[in-house]
Amino acid sequence: MTSGIEGNGRSSLLARVRGLYRGRLRALADGKATFASGGAGSEASSTPVFFVTGLGKSGTRWLTKILDSHPEILCKGEGRFFSASWHRADLESESDKALASSLYYALTHSDHLRFWIERSVWSRDDEPDEHLKALMRLATDYFLTAQLSETDKMLVGDKSPLQDEEFMREVSEVYPGAKVIHIIRDGRDRTVSSMHRGWRRASQGYLHRLTSEELTMGEALREDPNKLVETGMFTEERLRQAARHWRLLVGRAVRDGRALLGPDYTEVRYEDLLVRPNEEVERLLDFLGADTEPKIVEHCVSSARFEKLSKGRERGEEDPTSFYRKGVAGDWRNHFTAEDSRIFKEEAGDLLIQLGYEKDLDW
Repeated sequence: MTSGIEGNGRSSLLARVRGLYRGRLRALADGKATFASGGAGSEASSTPVFFVTGLGKSGTRWLTKILDSHPEILCKGEGRFFSASWHRADLESESDKALASSLYYALTHSDHLRFWIERSVWSRDDEPDEHLKALMRLATDYFLTAQLSETDKMLVGDKSPLQDEEFMREVSEVYPGAKVIHIIRDGRDRTVSSMHRGWRRASQGYLHRLTSEELTMGEALREDPNKLVETGMFTEERLRQAARHWRLLVGRAVRDGRALLGPDYTEVRYEDLLVRPNEEVERLLDFLGADTEPKIVEHCVSSARFEKLSKGRERGEEDPTSFYRKGVAGDWRNHFTAEDSRIFKEEAGDLLIQLGYEKDLDW
């Protein structure tokens, strides 16, 4: 027999589902929304959904906190809705909250769901992938707008990290009309920060991908921060891999975002948020259609200052054990050797120039 609490919970969930789609049908009937011709679900003329994306350690969490502090915006993550190829080979045993895959992977790799679509009287004459896109859109809509409906806010966004090259294409096909903010950080700083993150996770007993050689380097750096000035903090394999990753994913996201999403895509630099936060935050809020009153902009900026997120440290004051380690730009100069610079130029020097981080390869 179902308990009263369980019954009420299920009734509430069903009511939310029905309410969401009754509202959608009313909008369609009133001519305020139309179904996307590609079959990827309904496309409202002013969708309240957006995504914040970028490579890890590029400032995505910082930007998410800035936006979430706005009285009209609900923003959190990582929901990991997109990146149909992303899944974990294994999960961290210490965490019961680790996601096994993206939502898109879960849908596209469900054999039973695909079989149903291919054989159902309602869909068997159609292209299965189009129905999977539509289900992906509806599911994403449901999870985001259901949370939004429990607040008095107007816009909802998910922090969705760049996991592969197809992110922008997937958004354009599955969720046309959604806005995307792509935060970009100098690939050299991002690589240094990512290396420190790996060492931090290893020291705290979490899952990591560092080799024994890299772990030894991290221990040496903790004992003496100046110890690796000459030898460097990277193995050549790690540095080349990180530089290629940055060039491939960031370069593709920039190209596809502009080409496929057009005015629904914008970029922000980690470095610009550091030096002119109010100007950049105002621009992003205007892009999302949120209130840009100066007092609100200042509140958003102040709510996510480094000093607050780091619990009292000044920007530039390092704590290797903190997610917010240092909060500065240009820290790569304190860590890169001449050989590191040579390797990064070979792998990603062209994108550094394209994005304006360098004028040429003479650095």
